[in-house]
Amino acid sequence: MDLSNLKPAEGSTHRQSKRLGRGEGSKKGGTSGRGHKGAKSRSGYSKKIGHEGGQMPLQRRVPKFGFTNPNRVEYVPVNLDVLQKLSETHKIEKFNPEVFKKHGLLSNKELVKVLGRGELKAKLEVTAHAFSKSAIEAIEKNGGHTIKL
Repeated sequence: MDLSNLKPAEGSTHRQSKRLGRGEGSKKGGTSGRGHKGAKSRSGYSKKIGHEGGQMPLQRRVPKFGFTNPNRVEYVPVNLDVLQKLSETHKIEKFNPEVFKKHGLLSNKELVKVLGRGELKAKLEVTAHAFSKSAIEAIEKNGGHTIKL
């Protein structure tokens, strides 16, 4: 290493931006690039989200339609193949919301609906908030029964 191959550290040279407020000769003195008067020239200025300078904001120009039912009941779906897998791996014959919570299928205050995807071979007693017709048929075909909460 000698003086001919010395280099400054990476990123130590070439300022990213002009230094503001350092005299008129710097072209960024006086108003520091903010122009004269107005809200944008003042300290503490922040633009409100969605403000378009008096033009009708986008969220008010876009048409609104539809209806959101405040009384909608949301169910967490659990399929028959999931029940079959749990009954095989954990030797469970009675399913209820507590068992579903224990195995991470639903959390507190959630409602469960058993759906008919997959094949069920085990005889199960399933307690849930709702069932599909195909799920009831499959459970009862194997000698199990369903209990609706």
